[in-house]
Amino acid sequence: MSPGAGPVSRRASEGAPGDPAPTAPPSRPRRATRPSEVVRPLELSPILGASARMQRLLRLVARIAPTDSAVLILGESGTGKELVARSLHVLSKRAGHPFVPVNMAALPESLVESELFGSARGAFTGAASDRAGLVEEADGGTLFLDEIGDMPLPLQAKLLRVLENHEVRRVGENLARRVDVRVLAATHRDLLALVAEGRFREDLYYRLNVIQLEIPPLRERREDIGLLASYFLERAAHRVGRGALRFSPDAVALLERYDYPGNVRELENAIEHAASLAERDVLTPQDLPPAIRSPRLLPRGGSAGSEGATLVPASAAASRALAEAQSRRDERTLEQVTREHVLRVLDRHQDNAAAAARQLGISRTTLWRMLKRWGVPRAGGRG
Repeated sequence: MSPGAGPVSRRASEGAPGDPAPTAPPSRPRRATRPSEVVRPLELSPILGASARMQRLLRLVARIAPTDSAVLILGESGTGKELVARSLHVLSKRAGHPFVPVNMAALPESLVESELFGSARGAFTGAASDRAGLVEEADGGTLFLDEIGDMPLPLQAKLLRVLENHEVRRVGENLARRVDVRVLAATHRDLLALVAEGRFREDLYYRLNVIQLEIPPLRERREDIGLLASYFLERAAHRVGRGALRFSPDAVALLERYDYPGNVRELENAIEHAASLAERDVLTPQDLPPAIRSPRLLPRGGSAGSEGATLVPASAAASRALAEAQSRRDERTLEQVTREHVLRVLDRHQDNAAAAARQLGISRTTLWRMLKRWGVPRAGGRG
């Protein structure tokens, strides 16, 4: 079923969308006072990328930003999901109104409901006055729900009400308040797998997934590393009060070979580390963080674990050991290489067949046939 095309299946639960309720006039957001609510003028960093996948993403952002459609942004941690969300807001007709980001994974479960939807005086111990929630704070603007997969299941019906009826009810209050808000959501998790496990509402998934944007991990767009590194170096030099800085060829080579499990965020932190510690204007490998210059085996021309990649050791001893290991690797058959790679990808995705098949560029049926041929049980029954 294509994203956003499926029927919305309502679940019978208290407070589900469609329940009759008294309504109040739209409430304008009060001045934000909680740290998570403070809406500052957006200092939007550019989304940099010369790779084909990033250029396509940029075109999609420009095309859908002026709409009011819900957008689901997918990507690993550190790929820049909030930056894409901010771009969608800044390029929209709501740009003059609040952009309210909320990290669902960072909110204690006991506070999620009152933080998002607000609370009435006396609703619980300590509720000394009426308090608007973050949904009301975003009235007229954009609400960005990061890590939406971590939202508690009982509260998903209340979010669905916001999306379907443009209404919000504060905790301890039966009054439905009208809100005008565009909802953007992001996650690094497989929401369809959560739906299958009963941990995420199917109807909410389709409401959020009207338009889907997927941000590729940095290891899959290595041609952008140099561009990003130069941009981060210029910013870092200014921030630490240094003049013009540049990378040595060896430093560039290390940066472009590293796999970046933390993605763009890790690259940015690595550049700031180097700019802060470098004694000269030319940054060398010794200025880079240990994770990048350590004796780990770094792939040349491919991501870590890529078959056929040339591995770069950090010492002569490591070089000899690597040569022997590489010789043994070269004796494997294509079937062995394929099996190892497929199982490694499955392990990386914690046996999620859908996610693994997507990275491998094959269908789940093809993946299952491979596993059956190799005598490997189906991937955890998931995906």
